[in-house]
Amino acid sequence: MSRKIIIDTDPGQDDAVAILLALASPQELDVLAIVAVAGNVGLHHNATNARKIVELAGRSDIPVYAGCSGPMRRTLVTAEHVHGETGLDGPDLPDPTVPLQTQHGVDYIIDTLMAAAPGTITLCALGPLTNIAMALIKQPAIAARIAEIVLMGGAYFEVGNITPAAEFNIYVDPEAADVVMRCGAPITMLPLDVTHQMQSTPARLAAMLAIGNNSATAAHAMLTFSETFDLVKYGWAGAPLHDPTVIAFLLLPELFEGRRCNVSIETTSELTRGMTVADYWHVTNRDRNVNYLRNGDAEGFYDLLLDRLARLP
Repeated sequence: MSRKIIIDTDPGQDDAVAILLALASPQELDVLAIVAVAGNVGLHHNATNARKIVELAGRSDIPVYAGCSGPMRRTLVTAEHVHGETGLDGPDLPDPTVPLQTQHGVDYIIDTLMAAAPGTITLCALGPLTNIAMALIKQPAIAARIAEIVLMGGAYFEVGNITPAAEFNIYVDPEAADVVMRCGAPITMLPLDVTHQMQSTPARLAAMLAIGNNSATAAHAMLTFSETFDLVKYGWAGAPLHDPTVIAFLLLPELFEGRRCNVSIETTSELTRGMTVADYWHVTNRDRNVNYLRNGDAEGFYDLLLDRLARLP
């Protein structure tokens, strides 16, 4: 029985690889739709990039929706310095022929959750949490119907990647993240603490290129482009690969370890805006609202990713 998922995303090279991983795993994951959100770049590019990726994977049947074009209360912060002007620089992918759906992505999320049996749809959040928070605000009843929210975002032990204190996805819309953390639905968080362990070393990238199909070749071109910034920044053997950890967790949760704890979002401080304050050691009595993952098996993760990319066109 495949797990029904909606992917909410701001593609982004690592988002694109996450989408490919999901679409390469139809026995386990039934991708109902992809909803774009503003984040790595503006909404227009992200919605276009999502359509390019479903076509690359040979899955033009997957509908793509556009959601919110900016955060709930903030001015949009983007990351062209990492992802390029289009957000998906690297491969030369054709303009998509798949149409963008006319319904707003937030309304699609609400309508789909309200129409489905409770506990049957998982939300996979790969970007800022604006769309999901707006859906929760517009129709609070969806919170009890969500099977799980699995998100890439936040950091505690690795602190920040856009400021000293904050991870990018949470920083872009901390008010949205705060709404999501308080919503009561089951949440699993894949923070920088995990994704920084998933490094795209030259050997792993070479193995990806050696697969030889269009999808893996494009994924290699994406990661080769986006890694430049991180290699200079961190000085590691490979750049961290963030968003595909969300899909890997759904496919092989045993690759990861962590614990349930409270995660709260800082929304008022200029110094630590968007910080995910994880009570990993349970020093407060706050509600343990998040399955907070701290470690992952990088070899197992890349084995899974390469195996699945090889199944695509």
